[in-house]
Amino acid sequence: MLYIFDWDGTLIDSTDKIARCMQQAIAELGLPARSVAEVKSIIGLGLAQAVRTLFPDIEEAMIAKVTAAYSSHFVIADQTPCNLYPYVDEVLNQLRAEGHLLAVATGKSRRGLNRVLTNMSLTDFFDATRCADETASKPDPLMLHQLLQTLNVDVSAAVMVGDTDFDLEMAANAGMKSIGVSYGAHPVERLLPHKPERIIDRFDQLLAGVKE
Repeated sequence: MLYIFDWDGTLIDSTDKIARCMQQAIAELGLPARSVAEVKSIIGLGLAQAVRTLFPDIEEAMIAKVTAAYSSHFVIADQTPCNLYPYVDEVLNQLRAEGHLLAVATGKSRRGLNRVLTNMSLTDFFDATRCADETASKPDPLMLHQLLQTLNVDVSAAVMVGDTDFDLEMAANAGMKSIGVSYGAHPVERLLPHKPERIIDRFDQLLAGVKE
């Protein structure tokens, strides 16, 4: 089985930091304030698409300024690393020991993902990774198709695990099974319409298995 994981809000407890850094970038540029809930609602999208969703009427030049300001704030904030959610390390190592393939499909940039993987000594842990700035943003299924192709896995032998409706919609668009997590950026009621196999409240519940 190929397990494809979202990163922020699924494996790593970073959603509050993301929201805080986005609010700082918005304030720095004098844009109308957005609440923590509003920012968390766009976590999972590629950064430019996330800003565009928060501010549908701003020009592309301002979107670029917001993304640059956010990235700057996040790099500074991430000098204090986020923690993996409880049980993530143990479960990922158990899945690997059982022979499963592991991948990441994230709205982060390639630079951002590489930085955090390096800081956490996970650079070579996953079999493949895809980031929003090197493919289409979620919920477009392209990054899932690319991971399947890279790892030579049929869609029927893969599952997407994520905390946002963008993750689960992307899986549905790819014809892939999905599992939602209840502890991340989006509330469960946003996950259910995409018909995940199940919703888990703790990461170790993933070991209960996936319907074949």
